[in-house]
Amino acid sequence: MIGNFQNVALVLAWIGMACWGVCFWWMHRISSRQEAMLKEMHEMMQRIEELSKREHDLIQEVHPAVGEIKESVKDVAEAVSEHPSNSKSK
Repeated sequence: MIGNFQNVALVLAWIGMACWGVCFWWMHRISSRQEAMLKEMHEMMQRIEELSKREHDLIQEVHPAVGEIKESVKDVAEAVSEHPSNSKSK
């Protein structure tokens, strides 16, 4: 009976070690996938950051022109309001 118990304990110990091995392999696999995903996300973040910087530079280039256009439109609006058009709908 004791010999049978020892055999069962030995088999369970080997099964337990095999389970730990599978668990470590599984965790390593998950970790590798996470690492690859983090690397991909980091590369994507760098591309987005570069695009954002380019967009900011373009806006800085265009911004003075936008101010001039607004002023020009304002001048035209004032001129139109001072001199109403003589051609009206009949």
